[in-house]
Amino acid sequence: MPQFEIVTAVAAPPDQVFEACLDVEMHTRSMAGSSERAVDGRTRGGLSLGDTVTFQARHFGLTWHLTARITAHDPPRCFVDEQDAGPFKRWHHSHHFEPDGTGGTVMRDVIDFASPFGLLGRVADRTVLSWYMPRLIRIRNAYLASTLR
Repeated sequence: MPQFEIVTAVAAPPDQVFEACLDVEMHTRSMAGSSERAVDGRTRGGLSLGDTVTFQARHFGLTWHLTARITAHDPPRCFVDEQDAGPFKRWHHSHHFEPDGTGGTVMRDVIDFASPFGLLGRVADRTVLSWYMPRLIRIRNAYLASTLR
């Protein structure tokens, strides 16, 4: 199962970064390049423990839907979202926020995912998604970091 970690410095305190990362509208703005929008569940405002949201986005020329549930919520240190329904066999994204000692935040995203379809899915994970998924998280994080200055 592929796993990757992205570490991003944000010039805002952990509580502010934590809340921004749970904000549905902030998320969709950060993913504008893939025309992402919330279409079901909590479609506006902040998510909390047990909340679900279904995002619709275009990737690889296709429209995809992914329903995520907040399965852990420990403000302002950590939260986890996991796929309830969608294109992955498994999607587990843990978000960690630590003070950087200067008033900012070290944000760490740890993502475990797996595609369906056995061997074909594993090939897709290794050849395409292993670079594509970290790229999407970096785009989202760059947007957050530039917005929360």
